[in-house]
Amino acid sequence: MFIEEKPESIESPMSFLLNCPICGTREVTDFGFGGEIVVRPDSRPGERELNAYNYFRANTDGVQREWWWHRAGCRTWFQAERNTSTNEVLWTAVPDITDATQAPVSPVAQARAAGGEELR
Repeated sequence: MFIEEKPESIESPMSFLLNCPICGTREVTDFGFGGEIVVRPDSRPGERELNAYNYFRANTDGVQREWWWHRAGCRTWFQAERNTSTNEVLWTAVPDITDATQAPVSPVAQARAAGGEELR
């Protein structure tokens, strides 16, 4: 019978700390992962370009920029640069969105714009 040996130590922990730009450092379980940062397609993308934007990711083994949401705190969306191999977080920041077309649109705001004034 073959018995697999367990490693003495774990080189890279599965959990890590993430620094919220508003609240400070917290356990990663306080945050929601928003995915890697990708460039938005043109205003009227074709079906192929839209599918690539929605579904295909680089899934880099190394440093990548990502969106994170502080769901158990200030509820702020921010960006982080993280090494996916070691879970080392290099920096975090709230993006400076100066162009209104780059800001995420709330589903409630969309419903209100469509005539659902009673929605809060």
